[in-house]
Amino acid sequence: MLNIEKKQDGKDLTVALTGRLDTVTAPELESELASSLDDVENLVIDMTDLEYISSAGLRVLLTAQKTMNQKGSMKLINVNETVMEIFDVTGFVDILTIE
Repeated sequence: MLNIEKKQDGKDLTVALTGRLDTVTAPELESELASSLDDVENLVIDMTDLEYISSAGLRVLLTAQKTMNQKGSMKLINVNETVMEIFDVTGFVDILTIE
């Protein structure tokens, strides 16, 4: 299960993820982002409560990063050890901005 909470402030959007971002839940996040990024210049994804991310979740983040590269910036915040390890192993630490 994945809970997605969005807060928009002008051209800044923060998306907080709680739960698991996997094959089952990735399409939900993909759909939420696709419908939310039109007027957004700065996307922040808060991963404080994200327990797990699969390759399907990584693909959604990569797609969002490509979109935001054309219109502004994207960063991930509050990434826990478990998720950071997945970013390390997959090389995503070199692709994504992680704070």
